[in-house]
Amino acid sequence: MIRFLKGLILLPIAIVVVLLAVANRQPVMLSFDPFTDGTPAFSLPMPLYALIFAAVALGIVVGGVGSWLGQGDTRRDRRAKGRELARLRHEAERLRQTAPASTHAGATLGRTALPAPRA
Repeated sequence: MIRFLKGLILLPIAIVVVLLAVANRQPVMLSFDPFTDGTPAFSLPMPLYALIFAAVALGIVVGGVGSWLGQGDTRRDRRAKGRELARLRHEAERLRQTAPASTHAGATLGRTALPAPRA
């Protein structure tokens, strides 16, 4: 079912991307020199669809890095809680191993309930 839904969503997106690439094949001048009008020093002719795809890819990378950096506190808290959980599990296991050896007088080994009340 999930595979069908992925296909249902991704197929129209793929068709739009292919149509965009076919319709925008003409070269455009990508310039990194805003001060020169004629022939800029830092310019690159490339197809318009390549420029659009590069901009989308750059946006995805920048957004992913921003999201990853924004979740740093959550990852740090999760690591700290994981260390605390491991410490508590280790302590609980240590207490389980030492509890039968430290029984009081009159208590039965392995007994977990309180003794019956005396009348």
